[in-house]
Amino acid sequence: MTLKMIQEEEASREQRIDDYIASHSDEQPPWLVQNYRETALHVINPRMASGHVQGRVLKMITRMIKPKNILEIGTFTGYSALCFAEGLPKDGHVDTLEINDEQESFIHKMLALSPFEDQITLHLGDALDLIPQLKPSYDLVFMDADKRLYQQYYDLLLPKLPHGAFILADNTLWDGKVISPPHKMDAQTQALIAFNTALKEDKRVEKVILPIRDGLTLVYKI
Repeated sequence: MTLKMIQEEEASREQRIDDYIASHSDEQPPWLVQNYRETALHVINPRMASGHVQGRVLKMITRMIKPKNILEIGTFTGYSALCFAEGLPKDGHVDTLEINDEQESFIHKMLALSPFEDQITLHLGDALDLIPQLKPSYDLVFMDADKRLYQQYYDLLLPKLPHGAFILADNTLWDGKVISPPHKMDAQTQALIAFNTALKEDKRVEKVILPIRDGLTLVYKI
């Protein structure tokens, strides 16, 4: 068997495992199916949406943690915000921050398809400007915006969070690029490697990277 054949067999096996996981997890509700379809049709880089399995994980984590208020940094088209809202109690709320104001009408359209529109507030602007203005105490934060700014988001957020709060940082494996020396022009990979390293050494928190999709780091404030 040639190296190419071995690689193709490994890729096929990984895809079959991914398909098995998806087929044996809860189905997406119809509003998320439509969100993912509309995102694929109308938005650049649609794979940035969380997707089926990760979405079910986000909902399940919310069920487990039982937060009252969630902060999301990076709305994109609202898929993950809706997953968090699914797992919240009826009096829970999601504040979601999005820098791209051209997405505003599309995001509101996607939120309106669901039963959770009233539990999600969209804030438009730069997260570094918006975070200091936010008043609620968040029990759960999801970071899924500019990877070059993860450390800055984290440094702004951690002092504001209560003990026992969680941060979820998405894309921390970055297509596996974090395990190799990054290209000198690849600022996002460089920043993620630095963030992962700094987080590992931070004694104020407990942390673990889950190999879900593109890497999801769970952080617990001690």
